[in-house]
Amino acid sequence: MEPKLIIDWTQMPTYNTVMAVAAGAALLSIARLCKRLYENQEIRPLGICINFGMLGTILFCTGLHMTLTWPMAKYFPFDNIIFGEPSLTLGVLLLGLSFYFRQYQHQGGFSLSDISKDLYEWRFLLYGIGLALIAIGFAGVTFQLFAAPKEEPISGNFADYPMLEATFISLLYALTGLSALLTPPALRQWIHAPATLTGVHKATYVFLMLTGTAWLLFGALNFFTHIGLIVHTM
Repeated sequence: MEPKLIIDWTQMPTYNTVMAVAAGAALLSIARLCKRLYENQEIRPLGICINFGMLGTILFCTGLHMTLTWPMAKYFPFDNIIFGEPSLTLGVLLLGLSFYFRQYQHQGGFSLSDISKDLYEWRFLLYGIGLALIAIGFAGVTFQLFAAPKEEPISGNFADYPMLEATFISLLYALTGLSALLTPPALRQWIHAPATLTGVHKATYVFLMLTGTAWLLFGALNFFTHIGLIVHTM
């Protein structure tokens, strides 16, 4: 009989459940906001500010704790880098967006060109975190990370095929990173021609929507699968 997997969960705190949900919601929110700005639809600055503020707070707090508590997970110390640092970075960006859109709460209008000029100043961080996410994607495939043990419900059914989940999560990271890399060029094009919609804009929107949906649904599913894993390995 195969020995039962036992995990000391006091030595392995992790937040990648709520992190994934918040990150997915953030990517979807950013994509929808850009679409509404381009189409010159009405936006609700206060609602945008609150939404980004809530999501940013979740990711900033969990990401900061995971980043500074090294190693947070005794069994998987690389989780600090994979989950903690990108979540912290996204949390800071969202809090920045929340603060930025406060100025539009009492203004009658906005300019897509002006917004693009302001957010384009963030390009170096976007380039850096974009490349970092792609690097995490390569690391996931190279070292076969993210594979669930057999004791985890649903995901554990593919435990004998570690490259399957490794490829899926790595691809999510890489596509999210590609979205970050495409954002500055998209903003730069809107600075000079705010009425223009190019292939870069379309690709960025599609990647944000796809990865946002995947992260949100996968994170929500993990609330069941991770609870099941804890129950089965206590």
